[in-house]
Amino acid sequence: MTKKESISNHADADADEKQPLRVAVHSVSETSSIKSKKEYSTISSVQDEFAGLSDHDADILRKQIYVPNLTASFLRLFRYADKKDKIILFFGVAASVLEGVMRPLMSVVFGAASQQFTDLPPSGMMSMVNGGYLFSNNTYMAYNDTTGYNETTSSYPYNSTEYGYKYKPLDPNQFISEINILALYLALIGLAVSILTFIKSYIFIDRAEVLAARIREQYLAATLRQNIGYFDKLGSGEITTRIASDTVLVQDAMSEKVSYVISHGTTFLAAVVVAYTQSALLSSIIIGSVIMIILVSYFGSKAITKYSERSLEGYSVGGSLAEEAISSVRNVQAFGLQDRMAQAYDKFLEVSEKWSIKAGYAAGLQAGLTFLFTFSLDSLAYWQGTRLLTEGRVTVASMMTVIMTLFQGAFAFTIISPYLSNISTGLAASTKIFATIDRESPIDSSSDEGQRLAEVKGDIELRNVRFIYPSRPNVTVLRDFNLKIPAGKTVALVGASGSGKSTIVGLIERFYNPLGGEVLLDGHNMLDLNTRWLRQKVALVSQEPSLFACSILDNICYGLIGTPYENASVVEKCDLVIEACKQANAWDFIQDLPDGLETNVGERGFLMSGGQKQRIAIARAIVANPRILLLDEATSALDTQSEGIVQEALDRASKNRTTIVIAHRLSTIKDADMIVVMHTGTILEQGTHEELLAKNGAYYGLVQAQSIEALKEDSSESDESDESDESDESDEGEQAGISLANYSTTLAKVRTGKSTSSAIFYKEIDAKKRASIVEVLTMLFKIGRADLTVMLVGLYSGAITGVAFIGIGVIYAFALQYLQEYSTPDDYERLKLALYPIAGFLFMHGGILLISSTTGGCMFSYSSSRLVRRIRTLSFRHLLRQDVAYFDADEHSVGALTASLANDAQSIEALGGETTNKLVEAMVIFIGGFIFSVIIGFKLGLVMFGTVPIILIIGGFRFKFLAEFVEQSKEGNEKSSTYACEATSAIRTVLSLTREEEIVERYRTNLQILIKGNRIANFKSAFLDGFARGMQYFIMALGFWYGGTLVARGEYTIFQFFLIFVVVVFGSENTTTVFTFAPEMGKALKAGRSIKTLLESVPEIDAWIAEGDVIPADEVNGEVEFQDVHFRYPTRPEVPVLKGLNLTVKKGQFVALVGSSGCGKSTTIGLIESFYRPQRGTVFLDGRDISTLNVSAYRNNIAMVQQEPVLYAGSIKYNVSLGSRQSVSDEEIETACKQANIHNFIMSLPEGYDTLCGTKGTLLSGGQKQRIAIARALIRQPKVLLLDEATSALDSESEKIVQAALDDAAKGRTTIAVAHRLSTIQNADVIYVFENGKILESGTHQQLLANRAKYFDLVQLQALEKNEKNVWF
Repeated sequence: MTKKESISNHADADADEKQPLRVAVHSVSETSSIKSKKEYSTISSVQDEFAGLSDHDADILRKQIYVPNLTASFLRLFRYADKKDKIILFFGVAASVLEGVMRPLMSVVFGAASQQFTDLPPSGMMSMVNGGYLFSNNTYMAYNDTTGYNETTSSYPYNSTEYGYKYKPLDPNQFISEINILALYLALIGLAVSILTFIKSYIFIDRAEVLAARIREQYLAATLRQNIGYFDKLGSGEITTRIASDTVLVQDAMSEKVSYVISHGTTFLAAVVVAYTQSALLSSIIIGSVIMIILVSYFGSKAITKYSERSLEGYSVGGSLAEEAISSVRNVQAFGLQDRMAQAYDKFLEVSEKWSIKAGYAAGLQAGLTFLFTFSLDSLAYWQGTRLLTEGRVTVASMMTVIMTLFQGAFAFTIISPYLSNISTGLAASTKIFATIDRESPIDSSSDEGQRLAEVKGDIELRNVRFIYPSRPNVTVLRDFNLKIPAGKTVALVGASGSGKSTIVGLIERFYNPLGGEVLLDGHNMLDLNTRWLRQKVALVSQEPSLFACSILDNICYGLIGTPYENASVVEKCDLVIEACKQANAWDFIQDLPDGLETNVGERGFLMSGGQKQRIAIARAIVANPRILLLDEATSALDTQSEGIVQEALDRASKNRTTIVIAHRLSTIKDADMIVVMHTGTILEQGTHEELLAKNGAYYGLVQAQSIEALKEDSSESDESDESDESDESDEGEQAGISLANYSTTLAKVRTGKSTSSAIFYKEIDAKKRASIVEVLTMLFKIGRADLTVMLVGLYSGAITGVAFIGIGVIYAFALQYLQEYSTPDDYERLKLALYPIAGFLFMHGGILLISSTTGGCMFSYSSSRLVRRIRTLSFRHLLRQDVAYFDADEHSVGALTASLANDAQSIEALGGETTNKLVEAMVIFIGGFIFSVIIGFKLGLVMFGTVPIILIIGGFRFKFLAEFVEQSKEGNEKSSTYACEATSAIRTVLSLTREEEIVERYRTNLQILIKGNRIANFKSAFLDGFARGMQYFIMALGFWYGGTLVARGEYTIFQFFLIFVVVVFGSENTTTVFTFAPEMGKALKAGRSIKTLLESVPEIDAWIAEGDVIPADEVNGEVEFQDVHFRYPTRPEVPVLKGLNLTVKKGQFVALVGSSGCGKSTTIGLIESFYRPQRGTVFLDGRDISTLNVSAYRNNIAMVQQEPVLYAGSIKYNVSLGSRQSVSDEEIETACKQANIHNFIMSLPEGYDTLCGTKGTLLSGGQKQRIAIARALIRQPKVLLLDEATSALDSESEKIVQAALDDAAKGRTTIAVAHRLSTIQNADVIYVFENGKILESGTHQQLLANRAKYFDLVQLQALEKNEKNVWF
């Protein structure tokens, strides 16, 4: 597929049939509404969820998830302004006010100039001859220096004092002198405007950045202090969207657009004042139209804010879905979910688009009505003004000043319209942000309230505890639960998934509040203790350890927060960290890394293996020597070798401290002081390992479920192998260290390297120049061409509006000509007959502009809203289209991609609606006005319009400058967004480590660096803006000076002069207004280039294309073979992972892959899934090179269950159905769930299969998530089943049942399992033992035991009894 085809074939996201991935979406209705109870839900309207509970219980649960609803408030945006900011903003407001006053002053000058021009005799009646004027009736008025004009004959016999007029012919030199003075006034006004505009623009741009940074900081801080129940209802993607996108809108609402609104608002008020000083009567007559303009502005802005708020709410929820999909891209590609995710995402975009269009309609109607009342004002002014003029109650100067000032004031509101639209959108975005900031968390770690104990022993007691999760109020997890944990003892919690084990950890960590009973620490109720202090006394190591994108040293030092060593020297910290690493058995592998403790672990620790991450997390947990240690499945994800090392570390760490262990691998807790067996929130039995075995009860059954078949021959030598076992382990550690050393070298040197699969793409893109504006516009046109008719209507309407402004110039010119020609009382009746139609034409123009401006604004808003939806859908599709290697690159982190997805389209949308309408109007006025003016008056037209390009050049330069600046600052913005996303994604780890203040402080530092770097750019931008603004007045000054000379000479009539003058003034005003959107234009260009780059990228492993061979489904046998496969990860090309791998999996075989972490097992799974291509060697399916097969068709035959199960925010039914490419019935879903041993649990839930899983499955336990993931794989009915630690998160009882189900599922299909629990693969047909990227040994369980080599050692490590012969061996 060519790049052009890539864009054109997918330009219309609405046309699903054009998408290469055509998949029937099951239960898509579940994702069709924000308010759907089956999919994403906002944290609002939660009252009904707790209707069935007592008031006490409902109140406790409601407080944990309720968020207050706030109304939009402009002043609230500035709530974080300090005294310094307020002083600076005061000067900004003052500059805005003064700049706004300049326009009415210009109108006063214009009125005086109009009087000067109308006092001249009509140009058609005279010409300048020998120092005198020759009138058309041949009356000659000779002029001499002594007596002035000598009137020979006069055709104007009237009483010059009757109406207060005194006719005195003008001296042309005096006229020119007066006009020159007025022109000088305009030039001085222009200079003042330039200076004031620069001041106000810079101040508001700079302060907006500062205050927006504080809002971002406060929002992040507020988010991090919330209780976990809040996050159970809110996706981390929504938080990222608010930080990355919504705060940008808030910043826009505080930026220079506010200064424009203030200055234009001042123009309006000053215009009213000036008008009343000139003629209170005329001003009172026409003030009604002004009031209507104010009302239109108020109600229009209110409607825009309401609709914009709903639009943003729609996208923020969709942003969570996007973040989920991008963060689980391997799962998405493995199951071919790209199209389903995109369609579900598009459903939320549809909601957002709907309200965005309504907001655009409101803005368009607001602009149209403003035009109507503006020209109604002018119409009324000319009608009544003419009457008052003929009655002698106003002069031409006062009449024209009133008309021009009130017109300027009214016209200011038409210019305000797009600014108000932006501010309204920002206000809408701010409501959710401030609602979070103002939310009082029931468990606030930032609060200083609560008791701090002088000494902590570590006695923990749960007394009559009753608990329900706020997100699932219909399920009681703990019922009157009682448990005592003595200080310094190790207590293990075992039992089936969902029995309440992890809930106990959550209660001790104060993640949740119990509904009843007490959780006691040393006899004190934890509710009475300071939350932050408590968490600093407790250390947590979770099943899926969260590391942060920094060095190993920094990650471990986070465990020192809140201790006396928090601010210790680097040397002291290093000593503590090294000691913790030694206790965690992590020091050996860290030493082997070239950068040692300074080695970066990558985003979310993805550059470390599972065992390495766990050991770093353990070191972090024990570095501060906590009194209480919580281990929630800390070794479940580890291979046997790593588990042995980590378990030894945990045994060391547990000494002399209270330790609570949750474990499914019973070999890890057999030495615990007490083992508690739980079931559905109650305790079945408790005691030591031996005591519970002797009872032959529930624990005994769990132990039996994890038994490993003994060697069927005499294994007396097993005892003798202990010593060699230690030796082998040491050697293995050294070998692992060598591998890790290479691995780390890569990390240090090639962290930013590009993936192999995307290398071609990057070379191709980098070889090109950046996309030009024309190329970006062409791309946007292709994407939006489905709305071509709508856009053409908008263009036509905008053109009509522009032409109407030229027509207004003609009307004004005629009006002034009539005022000149019929300036005597005898001609007043003719003046009325001439000006009354002018009033009618002005009202007609208002009606035309009502229709054209409203239509243009609505059409452009409609098309831009749909364009944004298409861009986001296409961008999301193309993101999911990229191969897995694309997402391994540092610059393609989840946070950066999610932020880009939100921001890029938002930047394009900023140019839609009213902004685009203004662009079209300005172009038509400029081009049409230039042509018209040159035709009417060649000299004056060229001179005046010749200066307008200066504004264009300045605006263009500002646009170019800002576009480059936006591109340069993008990296910093993405970095800060990624950092915030990382923190919120690992919220449990952040809260447990009490990192909140440290994260906010670092985030503040990042923002301050951005602000300082932006100041020079803001200064230049404001300077250019001020210069462009002043140019309008310089142009008018030039027009009066040169035009007055031409009129005085008789070369031009007053009609010609004023027509050209008014058209040029309108042209320069609109041109300047357009370039006030230069920042948005710069962002839009950068976003367009980014979008174009993405849409043109074609990955090497492309599931979209139809190329490649397709093996018919009924002919797929499932034979897999690796021949001399060599592989290195594209981001770590210097570290070989597979070094000539050879293995064969025959049809229907169950093959197991075992070995230490980092030996290549999961990499093998990834190559089978066609996530990557080997650098050398071949992977075959049924004898066919998989690189020659169609990617999508090939993956249809494979199902995968990952080590860390991935679920999506939706119902259980929805998640299971994602496994099938076709629609599936409820019976098929239930069958798959029964096979995965999850059906009974699902049916026990109040909503059954409609129960929500929560964002990333957070509402379910690890075992429940894993079984649903297995059901999703089984419903696919694959020919090849890939199990990457598929049962690692299961309890013993569930594991045995699920393993039996997997054994049944494996029949008739090829199954390849990566396993660390050897009991789950002892029945495999072939077991391949990996070491250093090669096969060390292979065979059946019995054969490998007989070999007494590596596999035998691994089995020994998982023994439950000290004497392996006893019971199990």
